[in-house]
Amino acid sequence: MSVVITQIFNGFSLGSILLFVAIGLAVTFGLMGVINMAHGELIMVGAYMAYVVQQIFSKYAPQALEYYFFAAIPAAFFVSALLGWGLEQLLIRHLYHRPLDSLLATWGVSLILQQIVRIIFGAPNVAVLPPGWLDGGIRVAGVVFPYKRLFILAFVILSIFALYVYLTKTPVGRRIRAVTLNRDMASCLGISTRKVDAYAFAIGSGFAGLAGCALTLLGPIGPTIGTYYIVDAFMVVILGGIGKLIGTVLGAFGIGLVSTLMEYSTSATIAKVIMFALIIAFLQWKPSGLVSMKTRSLD
Repeated sequence: MSVVITQIFNGFSLGSILLFVAIGLAVTFGLMGVINMAHGELIMVGAYMAYVVQQIFSKYAPQALEYYFFAAIPAAFFVSALLGWGLEQLLIRHLYHRPLDSLLATWGVSLILQQIVRIIFGAPNVAVLPPGWLDGGIRVAGVVFPYKRLFILAFVILSIFALYVYLTKTPVGRRIRAVTLNRDMASCLGISTRKVDAYAFAIGSGFAGLAGCALTLLGPIGPTIGTYYIVDAFMVVILGGIGKLIGTVLGAFGIGLVSTLMEYSTSATIAKVIMFALIIAFLQWKPSGLVSMKTRSLD
C-alpha cells in the first residue's frame, strides 16, 4: 500500500512540475499560436534569478538568508515577464501568422540567451541551496512526503488559482479571454489585440520564470535547464487542448501519473517512449485534446 501511495504522490509531484513549466506556454501558444522555442530559456532566466537573489542575500543580508526564496519568486516573475514583453515587442509581433519564421526566430533567441548566461555565470551548473525550512519531510503511514515537493505542489496550486482569478475577474484578463475566443470580433469591439498580445506574452513569460524558480529546489541549474522541459511543455499544452487552462491542468497531472506508474514497472526511457505513443494515439482519436476550445466563430 505504501508503494502505491508513493507512486501516486510522485505522479502528482511530476505533474505539478510539468504544469508549472507548461502553464506559461499555454497562455502564449493558446492566445497567439506562436511556437515559442525560447520558452525554456525564460524558465532558465527565472532559475538564475533565484540564484542571483540568493547571492545578494548571502552577501548583504545573511541573517535573512532563510527567507531569500520569498524575494526570489517576484524577482523571477517580473524579470522573465519584462524579458518576454521585450521579446514580443521587438521580434514576435512582426512574425504573427508566420509559424515557421517564429519558430526559427525564437529558437535563435534561445541560443543567444544560453550564450549570454554562459558568459555571465559560466558553463558549469550552479547550486541554489533551498531554505533550511524545506529540508526533511512528513512521514505518514510509512511514506515520506518531502517538504520541497509539497511546497512546489502548493506553489503551483496557488499560482493556477491566481491566474484563474486574473483571467476571469480583471478587465485585462477578460480581454485576453475575448481575444482567445474570437480575435476579429474582439478587435471590432474596440479591444487592442496588439496590447493584449503583449500583456499575455509577458504573463506567460512570468509564469515560465516562476517555474524556473521552483526548479531550483530540485537540484543544480545550468544554461540548458529549460531545454530539458520544452518538449514536455508543448506535449502538455497540446494534449490538454490549446487555449484551455483546465485542459493544461488535466494534461500535466495525467502525464505525471501515467509516466510515474509506467516507470515503476519499466524504465524511464521506455516509459517516455510509451507515453509519447499513447499521446499520439489519443490525438489521432481526439485532435483537439482533452478539452476543446468553444468559440462563437463560424466555419
